[in-house]
Amino acid sequence: MKKLFKVLLFLVLLLVVGAAAGYIYIIKALPKVAAAPDIKIESTPEQIKRGEYLFSNVCGCADCHSTRDYSKFAGPLVEGTVGKGGEEFNEDMGLPGKFYARNITPAGLKGWTDGEIFRAITEGVNKDNEPLFPLMPYPNYGKMDMNDVYAIIAYLKTLKPVENKIPERNVKFPVNLIMRTIPEKNNLKPMPDKSNTIEYGKYLAGIAGCSDCHTPQIKGEFQMNQYLAGGQEYKLPGGTLIRAANITPDVQTGIGSWTKEIFIQKFRSFSKDKFIPSEVKAGEFNTIMPWTFFANMSDEDLSAIYDYLRTVVPIPNKVTKYERIN
Repeated sequence: MKKLFKVLLFLVLLLVVGAAAGYIYIIKALPKVAAAPDIKIESTPEQIKRGEYLFSNVCGCADCHSTRDYSKFAGPLVEGTVGKGGEEFNEDMGLPGKFYARNITPAGLKGWTDGEIFRAITEGVNKDNEPLFPLMPYPNYGKMDMNDVYAIIAYLKTLKPVENKIPERNVKFPVNLIMRTIPEKNNLKPMPDKSNTIEYGKYLAGIAGCSDCHTPQIKGEFQMNQYLAGGQEYKLPGGTLIRAANITPDVQTGIGSWTKEIFIQKFRSFSKDKFIPSEVKAGEFNTIMPWTFFANMSDEDLSAIYDYLRTVVPIPNKVTKYERIN
């Protein structure tokens, strides 16, 4: 009996030591990406203009890193908050903990090199070699055109500095370890020629994060057999449950019956010159879809996204977009 006890004790100690060694390796050795590149981006007016367009209307940077007023329909931007961060993303959104958008104005990025910003955007590692949670869609941005990434960085430098201390994230175990394994070397690719509207639209849909919201997830894993079929749930304050729409070309449950003109007009209806945000009371229907940001995409870009969406597999999936949960 004593011998058996000693063997069991040895095995337990071996497991503890192995687990401790594995933990130390994950913390110390990961994420396993190269040092930030030594680059200095020389801004031009054209580059800054392109960066502003991507930041504000395509990539969702302004959407997450600014403040949106969800007391109004579609959560329009609160003026003066561009880039200041602080928005909380939590368990109500199906996330493993609490995460906060960082301050990406020059005040928040003080001390960062252009290479460190570039690595954070395209590989998901900050200046302190800590991984970003992929709520920040760096896997998408890691496939961007390098010039577009440079343009966004050039534009970030022009933002009004806003002092805003951001809380530290609180990530649940084991995701706090798993997320260290996700960052990898970027795979930047040239932007497709705009004349190839399907490939160009696919590029735009990727950096706009269409799939991130419109493809359902189970325990953080995208269900690619339901690509863009909607149904992902989001809880809003006040007892509102909303679900992402089906944007596949299924005629009955998706957007298969939409013409290109209808598609573009849907976005245009949220532009500043047309959209007057209405007040939304607790429990009433609202949306986290950043309509007021995407509304200012060019007709050419919206048209290309439409062309791409017409090529994805139509998936029948009737989505109930809204319900009260208390």
